[in-house]
Amino acid sequence: MSPGDLIDLSAPTVLPTDEGARQVLLAAPRGYCAGVDRAVITVEKALDLYGAPVYVRKQIVHNLHVVANLESRGAIFVEELDEVPPGATVVFSAHGVSPEVHRQAEDRSLKTIDATCPLVTKVHHEAKRFAADDYDILLIGHAGHEEVEGTSGEAPEHIQLVQSPADVAGIVVRDPAKVAWLSQTTLSVDETLETVAAIRERFPLLLDPPSDDICYATQNRQLAVKEIAGQSDLVIVVGSGNSSNSVRLVEVALEAGARAAHRVDDESEIDPAWLDGVRTVSVTSGASVPEELVQGVLAFLADRGYPDARAVHSAEESLIFALPPELRKDLRLAQER
Repeated sequence: MSPGDLIDLSAPTVLPTDEGARQVLLAAPRGYCAGVDRAVITVEKALDLYGAPVYVRKQIVHNLHVVANLESRGAIFVEELDEVPPGATVVFSAHGVSPEVHRQAEDRSLKTIDATCPLVTKVHHEAKRFAADDYDILLIGHAGHEEVEGTSGEAPEHIQLVQSPADVAGIVVRDPAKVAWLSQTTLSVDETLETVAAIRERFPLLLDPPSDDICYATQNRQLAVKEIAGQSDLVIVVGSGNSSNSVRLVEVALEAGARAAHRVDDESEIDPAWLDGVRTVSVTSGASVPEELVQGVLAFLADRGYPDARAVHSAEESLIFALPPELRKDLRLAQER
């Protein structure tokens, strides 16, 4: 059976009866989501169109291999805009930026291309709407994450960060009847709902966002891991350490019954000792991970006697986001010349 073959989840997967038999289960969907794909292509197209260097504020997506590949093509990653020469081209990462960053770019006469994921942009719009209605906004997320910083910057006087249910007791609001919540898109669904429940216990009139803010790709990848974790001796999650959704996949796997779970950037970080006594290995990857890194892990397992992976399919993904409008405009003008 090849990696593209599917397991019918309507019936339980039958494990090998031979104690020595091994299998590899490959979670599907996994890897690149539509927002990451759009952001990476944006930098690639900008390099082709404008030539190197193209500056990128923060990591375009949270994956070391993706960043290194784009650097090799002429992208220069910076932490803040004061590192970008006046008049240069700069791409904003998929995680979004605050209005203040846009103002800084304008002050430096930078040509900006905004590769913010449209799902993150939706949360920004919700923050502005709640703030305009004078709500206190409780933003569930991780301190220091670029997405949290960008969303908070939309209405800093209205937003306060809540990282976990433990933070809820310390929340201070102006009017308990005018409290709303938003969340970082890459969080665990279960983790977010636990925090929302704790907030609602304190503020029964808590207003929900108009739609679920957890990214569809985050939900799908967590669902796929839950489907296979209970029958896994080992789950390997491919993804970088600063990728919130990749780190959370390890936790989800363990919570769902995996005997062990580890995150690796690529196959070079796999400890062969993890495979001792392991019959069933499951493999998945975070939403910013190129498929070739997953294939490298599968090749590592094949070299150690594990068979071709069987894909366990739990959801279909067909969403595609258009490139940023400023880039589309320049690409169209270049074609017309």
